[in-house]
Amino acid sequence: MDQLANKVASVSTDIERIDLGKTPLRELNQALHALKAGTNATSWEISNPKGSHALAVGVDAPIRVDVKGSVGYYCAGMNKEATIVVHGSAGPGVAENMMSGEVRIQGDASQYAGATGKGGLLVIEGNAASRCGISMKGIDIVVKGNIGHMSAFMAQSGNLVVCGDAGDALGDSIYEARLFVRGKVKSLGADCIEKEMRPEHLEILAGLLARAGFSDVKPEEFKRYGSARTLYNFNIDNADAY
Repeated sequence: MDQLANKVASVSTDIERIDLGKTPLRELNQALHALKAGTNATSWEISNPKGSHALAVGVDAPIRVDVKGSVGYYCAGMNKEATIVVHGSAGPGVAENMMSGEVRIQGDASQYAGATGKGGLLVIEGNAASRCGISMKGIDIVVKGNIGHMSAFMAQSGNLVVCGDAGDALGDSIYEARLFVRGKVKSLGADCIEKEMRPEHLEILAGLLARAGFSDVKPEEFKRYGSARTLYNFNIDNADAY
């Protein structure tokens, strides 16, 4: 690890290319963790990920990491500030507990993508499996395809945008997150209802689609879902706290 970290410490703004067929994953993650704000090593390209688990977890610097292939579980978990692009699909728990920055999956994502995320933007260009956005706490998630059952379960805040269809029990026990679905919803979970799409929601949705690069999708084609506010003690005077 010391050799790789020392090399990175003095690197220029050229792309730092790491072959996981030659470099152990732990050394890569340790080198990424060592980066600080103002680093010159702002662009990374990771080859031969071969479905590695916990790749680029806990990055806390404004860098870009391109992963040239599919990854296993928990990729980009706890991400802060970084832009991480997976040129393939991702296993369970991608971008779990994400704090800020952007994570983009160019293929499909397995279950509980973006779980407990507190900030930042997660973009899934394919489909997402079950429990997408479970217990989300401020993250924005945009899915170009479909999502599976129990997505946005106990979602507290943030936005989940689905350009395709949603599975069973969408938004079960939801708090104050906003759900936008363009396609069909198989069923709504407890306390989740369809809500009016007002101009401010169209504006929010248009901004999210533009950030995700899906500006060809029209906000007017979506429906909005959210909490009926019957399962918890909601006080409108404290709305900013939810």
